[in-house]
Amino acid sequence: MLAQRVTVTVHGTDPLSRSGAISHLRHEPTIRLIESPDAPVPETAETVAVALVDQVDEASATELRRIARGGDQRVVLVVRELREPELLKVVEYGVRAILWRHQATGQRLLKAVHSAARGEGELPPDLISRLLVQVGQLRRSATAGEAGGPGRALPLFGMAAREVDVVRLIAEGLDTRQISEKLAYSERTVKNILHALMTRLQLTNRAHAVAYALREGYI
Repeated sequence: MLAQRVTVTVHGTDPLSRSGAISHLRHEPTIRLIESPDAPVPETAETVAVALVDQVDEASATELRRIARGGDQRVVLVVRELREPELLKVVEYGVRAILWRHQATGQRLLKAVHSAARGEGELPPDLISRLLVQVGQLRRSATAGEAGGPGRALPLFGMAAREVDVVRLIAEGLDTRQISEKLAYSERTVKNILHALMTRLQLTNRAHAVAYALREGYI
């Protein structure tokens, strides 16, 4: 019995790599391939984007965020090099599976696409161990707050309770001073909470933070 058919788009600036991925997927009976990344994608239950990059620099990170559409699009990342600081970022962007480029055979790519379509994650074994180390470090780290004050564990994804409190008050139109008075925090603490939130979730400004909180159901 064939696996469920998946609609796939392929994205990459290197035409040779992109052509190679397309040739691997073009004749697979379980794949409905949209060869032009700008072509309209039919409404289907399962759609996966394959992104081909050398490394996750600023330009490719911007493209990944665009492709992932805030986590709405399931993404398979085929990458030559991925440094530890970028590992959690690409997971937060919506990447569901990662393949090393030198290991990306046709069968491995097909397996990763179907795993992503099912909402499952797929990582090389060495990346799994690195991700677990980073998760442990985040869990032990502290949120930004008063200098010398007690730390609190950071959430890996999403928003902590006091981040929600601050963003909810921003949505109500309060400025930093009013928020600090309302929550009995110093103004510096409010600024630090916002800075930590926006850095972790790659939010660009306070309006973006409010939009994220609304979209994810925090406020």
